[in-house]
This record gives sequence, structure tokens and C-alpha cells, in this order.
Amino acid sequence: MSHAHHHVDPEAGDFKIALAVLINLGLTLAQIIGGIFAGSLSLIADALHNFSDAIALIIAYAARKIARRPANADMTFGYGRIEAVAALINYTTLIVIGLYLIVEAVMRFANPSPVTGWIVVAVAGLALLIDLGTAALTYRASKNSINIRAAFLHNIADALGSVAVIIAGTMVLLFGWTWVDPLATLMIAGYILWQSATELPQVARILMLASPPDLETEAVIAAMRAHPDVEDVHHVHLWMMQEHGSALEAHVVVSADAHHGGLRKSLKSHLVSQFGLHHMTFELETKGDACTQTALIGH
Repeated sequence: MSHAHHHVDPEAGDFKIALAVLINLGLTLAQIIGGIFAGSLSLIADALHNFSDAIALIIAYAARKIARRPANADMTFGYGRIEAVAALINYTTLIVIGLYLIVEAVMRFANPSPVTGWIVVAVAGLALLIDLGTAALTYRASKNSINIRAAFLHNIADALGSVAVIIAGTMVLLFGWTWVDPLATLMIAGYILWQSATELPQVARILMLASPPDLETEAVIAAMRAHPDVEDVHHVHLWMMQEHGSALEAHVVVSADAHHGGLRKSLKSHLVSQFGLHHMTFELETKGDACTQTALIGH
């Protein structure tokens, strides 16, 4: 099993992300004003989501900058995992917004109010264009960063939300169906919650030091045991240091006549070529001095 890792210029996309922040803040203000004048809950819902986009982009931008700091005495592994923390904050924010919108939509069903359809359609149409433009600005960076991907998905959800708001406004104009407005709000909220639920597990895996999702721990152990000078392994730890950095630590029981330096080098080379591991630490033992009461995985 081979794994290719694509590296990008860490400074690439910073200006685009900053521009996307400014655009989303301007759009949020326009949507809130339009929603208040039109009496449209779905337009205000979309505005709140757009505001969360701006905050998400700010958090993502800051995390992207912090992640580039070198390791130091306090952060010996570096700051790369800050991007996973930023993604967790953004998805948690999305969940809170989604639940809030559901409550507001249910209350609007119980107490309907008039909606000015043409304002809704006009502002939502502008929002759709800006959402698509913002998504385009962050698309390239999102391919290589779980942090930027969280902000990018905020914008995709907004674009879909704007479509729902346009449909709701059109229904109000054509048929006077004001109930479509809170219905569109429920649809936006549902998509927000679904989006967050599907992306959060990947963030949690990084923060919980889980093994990389594309690697099988048993396969890595089998490859280590297959080395001619390796008799057994135990205390194996395989985890993601950050989104694009995997690490392996293990106690390796070697044959008595094995050359430790050469074995360590050949074992690392084999695991890099087969699994694309980034960082490996091995404690070499012989049967005479091996750990007792060992666990294969963990301590």
C-alpha cells in the first residue's frame, strides 16, 4: 500500500482567504438588513450562516498562520494540530446555529408573519453569487487542510441555503405561501447539522490521536514482523500528528546478532515506502531484555 502526499506552499491562498472574510462580512450585513425589511426568517437564517462563515474563515486564517510556527520547548510537536482545533470550533459553531434555526423555524410555523418576497429573492440572489465566489477563493486550499475545508464547507452550505431562500421568496411572490419561508429555514438547518455530523469524526480522530483512516494498524504490525531481523513487536502506537503527518512508535524485539543501526534504518525505509509514515521511533530489545507483560497495542 503506497501513499502519496501532496505539499503546497504554506503561504498560498492567504490573500484569497482574507478577501473571502471581507466579502462574507459585507454580505452578512446586507442579508440582515434585507431580512428585517422583508420579514424573512430564512433570509436572516442565511445571514447568520454567512456570519458564521466569516468567523470560520477568520479562525481558519489565524490557525493557518499559527500552524506554521516551528516547534519549541513548550510545543515540541509544533503547532500543526491547531488546524484541527480550529475545525472543531467551526463545526461546533455550525451545530449551535443549526439547532437555533430549527427552534426559530418551529416558532415561525406557530406564529406566521408576512414576508416581502421580492426583497428575499433579490438579496438571496446576491448572496448566492457571493457564496459561490467565496467558495471558489477557498477551494484550492481546502484540498490540503481540514481547517480550510471546514470554512469551505460553510460556504457550500450557504450557497445551497441561498438557493432555498430564493425558492421560498419565489413561492411567496407567486402564491403567497409564507409557510415556505420557515420550511426553507428547516432545510438549511438540516443541511448544516448533517454537514457537521459527517465532518466532525475526522477532526475528532486527529485530536484523539487515532490511527490514520487510510492505514490499518494490523498491516503495519505485520510488515514490521515480516522483517527478517525482527522477532516481535509490542507497545505499538500509530497516530496522526496532524492532518498530513502520521507517526509510529513501537518496541521492537530483534535477533541477538542483528546490527541495530542498520536494522532501524532498513525498517524505517520499508515502512515509509509501503505506508508513507512520516515520523518513527523504535526502542530495540532482545529476548533477554525485552519488556514483560507486554501489550501489542498501547501500554
